[in-house]
Amino acid sequence: MTRTLRPLTLIAALALSSAAFAGGTHAGGHGHDSDETAIGKPGVASKASRTVTVEMTDNMRYTPADIQVKQGETVRFIVKNKGQVKHELSLGTQQELLEHLEQMRKFPDMEHDEPSKVTLAPGKQGEIVWQFTKAGTVNFACLMPGHYEAGMKGQVKVSKK
Repeated sequence: MTRTLRPLTLIAALALSSAAFAGGTHAGGHGHDSDETAIGKPGVASKASRTVTVEMTDNMRYTPADIQVKQGETVRFIVKNKGQVKHELSLGTQQELLEHLEQMRKFPDMEHDEPSKVTLAPGKQGEIVWQFTKAGTVNFACLMPGHYEAGMKGQVKVSKK
């Protein structure tokens, strides 16, 4: 009995550990720490210099789709889903968004708990508070299957201090 139990216990432990690894981070930015990334870092709401409202609609567009900020600025985004289907706003580099898009194709019901992303049911609103620490372009997109391909994307242009 002990000889049979030991291999079964080992197999069960390996199965559980690989499930834990599978649920961890991937290249699409699913890390949960608050360290600075290529696009900045999570902001503190009380330090936001302004609020920008972004609406998402079923015509697969954001309004506004082009946003201007200054390097170092912390912005509070109020994101509203004005459509009849689920939408999201994910901030990232173009590469991060494309990698995450591939993950979303494989796992379309994936839930997000990152400070740079918000997924909203129809009629709901959420927020992202983000500090843009580097000059350049930060992309954003809806990575729900088919939405990015239909043109649901935008840019935050970060000007130098």
